[in-house]
Amino acid sequence: MNKQRAKEIAASPVMANVTYNGQSIYIQDVDEKNETARIYPLDEPENEQVVSLNELKEDYR
Repeated sequence: MNKQRAKEIAASPVMANVTYNGQSIYIQDVDEKNETARIYPLDEPENEQVVSLNELKEDYR
């Protein structure tokens, strides 16, 4: 996922369908310099992690 799109999703009040390793996630914050995002699985908000933007996929259905 490109960093501009990740920032748009993180700032939007509308939930986008984004996955990491096949699991639906929420993007909390985007680090443009490092091209990473702070995310958590929708069903595990306590399980925050920082991952590469390249590993995030948006489902456009």
